[in-house]
Amino acid sequence: MTVSIRSAGPADAGLVFALVKELAAYEKLGHEVMATEADMVEALSGPAPRVFAEIAERDGVALGFSLWFYTFSSFVGRCGIWLEDLYVRPDQRGQGIGRALIENLARRCRDERLGRLEWSVLDWNAPSIAFYESLGARPNAGWTVYRTAGEALARLAGEV
Repeated sequence: MTVSIRSAGPADAGLVFALVKELAAYEKLGHEVMATEADMVEALSGPAPRVFAEIAERDGVALGFSLWFYTFSSFVGRCGIWLEDLYVRPDQRGQGIGRALIENLARRCRDERLGRLEWSVLDWNAPSIAFYESLGARPNAGWTVYRTAGEALARLAGEV
C-alpha cells in the first residue's frame, strides 16, 4: 500500500501533538514536553505560520511526521529548513517512511532554491544516525548547539 505525505494544518494539531509526545517518549524526554495542543494550533495557524508539519499516512492512518521551520544562512545567503522533529511510529519503521518525509523536504529545498536542510540527532540514537548517514547526511563537526531557556532566558531578557 502506498504512503502519502500531506501538509498538516491547524485541524491536525491534536495529531501533531500526539506524535510529538510519542517522539519525546521514544527519546526518553517526555518530561520535557511543555507544549500543549493549543500551542500546536497556534503554531500551525495564521496567514504566516512559523512552523510547518507533514504527516505520512496510509489509508488515512498516521504513520509518522516531520515538523520544520525556515532558517537563514548569512554565509549561503539563502533560507534553509531546520527539521525539528522526524518521527515514524515504531511498528512502521523500515518501510521507507522516514526517507519519504526527508525526501519531501529535500524537494521543497530544491523547488524553493533553499541552501540547506539541517537537523540534530541525539548522540545515543545509533539507528537514526545510521539512517541519516545512509542518506548522505554528515555531522556538522566542530559545532556545538547551545540553548538558553526557562529562568536563564528570563534572566537574560532582564525579567529576573
